[in-house]
Amino acid sequence: QANLVESGGGSVQAGGSLRVSCVHRWNYDCLGWVRQVAGKEREGVAAIATVGGDQYYADSVKGRFAISHDKNENTVYLQMDNLKPEDTAMYYCAADHFRCFARNWQTQFEVWGQGIQVNVSS
Repeated sequence: QANLVESGGGSVQAGGSLRVSCVHRWNYDCLGWVRQVAGKEREGVAAIATVGGDQYYADSVKGRFAISHDKNENTVYLQMDNLKPEDTAMYYCAADHFRCFARNWQTQFEVWGQGIQVNVSS
């Protein structure tokens, strides 16, 4: 059984919205979403501390994306609004047993989901 299982995603036109979800099997201190376009480096999109709820966002998505965590459902969400074609990527749910690092959260994750595709057309 996978530790992180993503759902949601799909295709939408620019300006639209999508939500991706990730059920985590174990408890983690930091949960997040990382995206990758084929041939490019991974980009940390957002992270949330499961204790305290501090949130972190990449500059490219601030004001458009929102991460949240439902402790009762063991689910982390990424609400994506005002999507742009450059948001097209494979989105991975990610987790770390350590607290989110304010300066390095984008590269700290140690557990990964399988990924889910998000396509935004112009």
